[in-house]
Amino acid sequence: MKRILLSLLLTAVFAVPAFSQMKDMPMEHRAGYGPMMEMGSMDKMGDMIGMCIEHADKMGLTDDQVMKLKPIHREMQKKHARFKADLKIAEIELMEIMEVKDFDLEKASSAVKKIEGIKTAHHLEMLQAMKEVRSTLTDEQFKKMKTMMMSMQPGEKKPAKKMMKKHR
Repeated sequence: MKRILLSLLLTAVFAVPAFSQMKDMPMEHRAGYGPMMEMGSMDKMGDMIGMCIEHADKMGLTDDQVMKLKPIHREMQKKHARFKADLKIAEIELMEIMEVKDFDLEKASSAVKKIEGIKTAHHLEMLQAMKEVRSTLTDEQFKKMKTMMMSMQPGEKKPAKKMMKKHR
């Protein structure tokens, strides 16, 4: 029992400095925001849909498809804004709990679980939207979208416009 308590205490002691350094870091560089899937990170989903709408003619999207994608894109933007706000508030609440020298470990654990719950709910919402978008696209349009997204990855030398010309 003492070992477990000591382990938790040491974890918390070492987590506080790391967490305090993270507070000013942009959301994209924080833990949990790395690439989760082939198409990139979750917060790039809105960019993907926006790009599809913007390049609808190059992708061969019909007017009906664009009309289906626009509300999904707007809803994703709203959900992402709510996610960022809720996450920031939960992180501030955790910092408040940990401000005192002898903070309540149970409250801190609960706050961490709340943060993870917020992230998980957001990721599931983004996956649902991704599924909806992909079901709107044909196989060929999906391939074009993947090519465009890959060309947007950091370190890639060819911009999306050049990649799309190859698919005409």
